[in-house]
Amino acid sequence: MKKPKRASPAKASKGRNISPARSKAASSRAAKPALRRAPAADDGKAIIRGLRSKLRAALLRISELEAAADTDFLLGIANRRGFERELARAIAYMKRYRASGALIVLDVDRLKPINDSFGHAAGDEVLKAIVATLTRQVRASDVVGRLGGDEFALLLWNLSETDAKAKAAALEQAIDELSFVFRGQHVTAGASTGVALLGPQSAAGRALEEADAAMYVRKASRRHEPRIRLVGGER
Repeated sequence: MKKPKRASPAKASKGRNISPARSKAASSRAAKPALRRAPAADDGKAIIRGLRSKLRAALLRISELEAAADTDFLLGIANRRGFERELARAIAYMKRYRASGALIVLDVDRLKPINDSFGHAAGDEVLKAIVATLTRQVRASDVVGRLGGDEFALLLWNLSETDAKAKAAALEQAIDELSFVFRGQHVTAGASTGVALLGPQSAAGRALEEADAAMYVRKASRRHEPRIRLVGGER
């Protein structure tokens, strides 16, 4: 029996030859870097913590901007927008829990003559002193706001009509007693108030109109033509 012929070394080498194209593809696969691994669980948690931190900062900034929009920049109390919002909230609470309160609108009697005679910086000083007086006269739960110009409003909780009118009279007296010195002259301001009672049946807009109307009646009875009153001093 004949033995099978063995291929010669040359032929064996020829059978194992690899084409240039296949060799290039193999080299390319060998040189290609490993695929980037998916983020580990810890990386995902770090990303979530970062997003939550940014969200908290954004919400805080929104809250700060809303507070600034509701605050009078000169006096640091609620502006008209902020006060009306607090008034609406208070009336909603009163309707739900059958609570009560009072709204006092207060107008400074002689601010325009002070501005005209001594400048707006003097008028600003008067307004700041009046706000300090008002905040000393009310509780922490009450709200003091500036409706605009020289007009203010106070939201007072749990006051009867008698108590509300007594508080309004006390506020007038406290502001009447304030004295200022401008260019060597002692000057007083003054204030007129109007009261509206608040309860479950109240409406914010109507309450403001009622207190405002009462304030103008009071102003007319106090001073028909308000003027700066000089207490003493030299020009």
